[in-house]
Amino acid sequence: MTELEKKQSGQIYDARNPELRRQQNRAKDLMRTYNSLPAEDAGARARILSALFGCLGKNARVNQPIYVDYGYNIHLADNSFINMHCTLLDTAEIVIGENTLIGPDVKIYTAVHALDGAERFWLEPDGTAAIKTQAKRVTIGSFTWIGGGSIILPGVAIGDNAVIGAGSVVTESIPDNAVACGNPCKVKKWNPPLPAELRKRKE
Repeated sequence: MTELEKKQSGQIYDARNPELRRQQNRAKDLMRTYNSLPAEDAGARARILSALFGCLGKNARVNQPIYVDYGYNIHLADNSFINMHCTLLDTAEIVIGENTLIGPDVKIYTAVHALDGAERFWLEPDGTAAIKTQAKRVTIGSFTWIGGGSIILPGVAIGDNAVIGAGSVVTESIPDNAVACGNPCKVKKWNPPLPAELRKRKE
């Protein structure tokens, strides 16, 4: 199994792998190009995002700047919006549903490291150390709003029609229709379910 296959399947992998380094470098180059484009050049921005992201839906928008890790693990559905200064560390997949809003300065993390410091590194005979990493997918539903400054941790799933209050730290999954906030993020109340025509459209 290659290091890429290990990474994508959630196993511990070696990020020093040359193929993974090339993928990261490509993403960083595309990211830098995107962040430097004129805001009014919608065509160039769409072309770069389409090359950077795994999936870019119709009428999806991403404000500059944005920061990513690999890029190809980001899937942004139709009509969704990512505001400025967001960081999507997509070691694993980050899937964002349609008609969803991601506020400014949101951080989405997928990389996981061992809690035991002795298990967190490969120690080489020459005394150097390399970080052991594995990754867990993050999913965010449709018609959902992630408030500015929120942090979403690896493995979290946020349901449809949910709202995450600004500045929250989302450590566990949040169900459909929930309004949640805090550190750690907890459900405070509930939205009414989406109208039937929107649920049908989503399906």
